[in-house]
Amino acid sequence: MVAPGEPGPGALVAGVDEAGRGPLAGPVAAAAVVLAEPNAVTGITDSKKLAPKRRRELQDAILGQAFAAGLGWAEADEIDAVNVGQATHRAMERAVAALGMRPDELRIDGNSRPAGLPQAHCIVGGDGADSAIGAASILAKVIRDDWMADYDVRYPGYGFARHKGYGTAEHREAVKRLGPSPIHRRSFTIK
Repeated sequence: MVAPGEPGPGALVAGVDEAGRGPLAGPVAAAAVVLAEPNAVTGITDSKKLAPKRRRELQDAILGQAFAAGLGWAEADEIDAVNVGQATHRAMERAVAALGMRPDELRIDGNSRPAGLPQAHCIVGGDGADSAIGAASILAKVIRDDWMADYDVRYPGYGFARHKGYGTAEHREAVKRLGPSPIHRRSFTIK
């Protein structure tokens, strides 16, 4: 028997999560993932609880097993224009659109549903409780970390590969010394 609000057998469930809401620099990235088998990849959980090497291993396993995966993002200028919450919602909507298919159910980590995804179910702590959301958390984090490593090469001296744009003492000192880079969020206080 299927409980109310639960997908039926064989239903395609997409998990959606983001990475990069809090940094001073770089995009916010979102991923949407439909797993072919919900529990086929062991070890999926909130990406923040995993070491970088383990996230990379799980990313490969998730992509090898996923029925569909999509990525969306919002750059610093969009974050500055609409605020990080709205930019995150846009990134999530773009990730779902990039799936290239319509899932039977959408599950989003957190308590804020994007206006463009009215059918989505919000689950607080979903990245640690739901395998599809956890998979999305991992993909978004790995992709965003890779982008920040690329930005470290394009904009040397900020340490983006190490701190991923978060407001560490090293990062704040680099901004004082070099000024903001093109990927810094001007609406975030950089001191």
